[in-house]
Amino acid sequence: MKKEYTLEELLHKAASYCSISEHCISEVEDKLTAWGVSGADKQKIIDRLISENFINEKRFCTYFVKDKFRFNKWGKIKISFALKAKGLDKDLILDAIATIDDGEYEEMLASLLKAKLVGLKYEFEYEKQGKLFRFAQGRGFENTVIDRALRTI
Repeated sequence: MKKEYTLEELLHKAASYCSISEHCISEVEDKLTAWGVSGADKQKIIDRLISENFINEKRFCTYFVKDKFRFNKWGKIKISFALKAKGLDKDLILDAIATIDDGEYEEMLASLLKAKLVGLKYEFEYEKQGKLFRFAQGRGFENTVIDRALRTI
């Protein structure tokens, strides 16, 4: 049998969830739905979390971009698609992605491509270039950036 929570208990549970790591509104909504919270209560909880700064989508975007770039080594395209899937505002996404240093971005891609090249099997130069290009696209890097990086390695 599932335990029934009061609105105040749910608020504390959601606040705790938000204190552990950054979350956006859609993630918190999903968590509240999983806990069986009704629509009206869900909105009250989310409004309160926003007013008390437990949820801040601008801050979430910034940290999401930093984490996915540094740790997952994703490109700007893949990061922006992931943020759009979470229902975040286009302007917030663009501002957060603008925080990535272009030099660091291109260095990251070049080092990824060099590492990929080590285990790559190919017969012809164009085949190697194609495999590396597709790999970089899969990571979410832009075609122009990939072209520049391929010329440097």
